[in-house]
Amino acid sequence: MFATDPQIVKIASGADVTVLQLMGAHNMSNRFYTVHPRRNDRFLKPSTLLQAIYREVDFAEFNFNKHMLHRLYRLSPGRFDTVVVELQQAWLARMRMLLGKIEGKVVLLWFADHAPDDTFPPDQEKDPWFVTREMIEELRSMPAELVEVTASPSSCALGTEGMVFSPMETPIAQQLLGPAAHQEAAAALLEILVN
Repeated sequence: MFATDPQIVKIASGADVTVLQLMGAHNMSNRFYTVHPRRNDRFLKPSTLLQAIYREVDFAEFNFNKHMLHRLYRLSPGRFDTVVVELQQAWLARMRMLLGKIEGKVVLLWFADHAPDDTFPPDQEKDPWFVTREMIEELRSMPAELVEVTASPSSCALGTEGMVFSPMETPIAQQLLGPAAHQEAAAALLEILVN
C-alpha cells in the first residue's frame, strides 16, 4: 500500500527524515495470492499457481493471510518454501520501489523481539515474517541507514503494561511489543535523528 499511495510518498519526500519500519513480507499481493488494497492483512484470493501447488486446500475458508499461511505451512513445509521465496522476492522489489520514490534521508527500522538473523517458521508468530538480514542488507545498498532494535527481555516481560485497549482487543495487544519496547526503539532512533 505504501509504495503505491502517491500521498504517502509525497509526505515522506517532504520530510527531513523518513523512518520506515520494516514490516513482514506476508501482507502484500504477490504471484500466489491477493490481499485487500488497504487492509493488507486480509486475504482476498489465491492465484491459480497457488491452487495448483496446494490442490487439497479450500481457500474460501481463509479471511486473513496469517491463517492461510499457517495452514499451508502445516500441510507441507517443503511446498511452503516456494511461497516464502516468492514473498521475499516481492517484498524486496516493493521496498526497492518505495525507497526509490522517497526523496531525502531514509532510516530503516528493524523493531522486533528477535534479531533479523533469526528465522522462525510461521507457527511461532515472529514478526516481521520472512524478513532476513540478507534482505535488509540488499536494501542498504540504496541510500538508507539502518537502526536495529531488538527489544530487551526486560521490556518484553512488561508486556502490555501501560497500553490502553478494550477487553476484546486483549489477544491482539498481547502479541504486540509494549510501551517499554517502544521506548527502547525511540531512544535508538533519537541517536540517529539528532545527528
